[in-house]
Amino acid sequence: MIDRSLSLFQLCDSNFPTGSFSHSFGLETYIQEGIVHDKESFSRWLKVYLHEQLVYSDGLASRLAYEALVEDDLDKVWELDRLLTVQNLARESRDGTQRMGDRMLNITEELYKIPVTSQYRRRIKEKQSFGHSALAFTIVGYHLHVDKETTILYYLYSTITALVQNAVRAIPLGQTTGQQIIHEFQKELVVATDKVMQLKKINFGIVSPGLELSQMKHERVNIRIFMS
Repeated sequence: MIDRSLSLFQLCDSNFPTGSFSHSFGLETYIQEGIVHDKESFSRWLKVYLHEQLVYSDGLASRLAYEALVEDDLDKVWELDRLLTVQNLARESRDGTQRMGDRMLNITEELYKIPVTSQYRRRIKEKQSFGHSALAFTIVGYHLHVDKETTILYYLYSTITALVQNAVRAIPLGQTTGQQIIHEFQKELVVATDKVMQLKKINFGIVSPGLELSQMKHERVNIRIFMS
């Protein structure tokens, strides 16, 4: 019997067409300012992004959404959708996550025929929800009976690998260097997942001001290859 977590891992492929290749979530601002320019400086940025933003927003939301699905409390999932959107102060990043979320919901609805996914898309169409890839990913993980911790770990992994591939293009880095970074970040992802599992709901949205400012400033960078 095939492990169902392998089906969820399909969503982690950097080629999975959610549009993540179009978004740097503030990384391009740091590149333009010369702060990120090689493997070492990018790895420092990625570590901060993982532990100081992703853990406290998408990661924690994924855990809370999974717990809400276990309780069959969809109102909590829709509330998390709203919180993820309104706490994202940078317009481009906010719009980017909505586009990626809507695209992931569209694809996963076709792949898995999950009633909650169909309901989520209907709410977005009726402007009752915004859409977010972290929640779409979590719904699929729960539907496939992948445990909570693995679902969170896979989501964090998918986000990090997408950012690494974008850095390979933008800095630029070699493909081998990109794979080295992904390999080196495996331990960081485990640490981040453990942290998510220990956080309280009140910790949601505690993100680095520097990262938020870089995402806001991206609207005014001189030359850009990313939408956010």
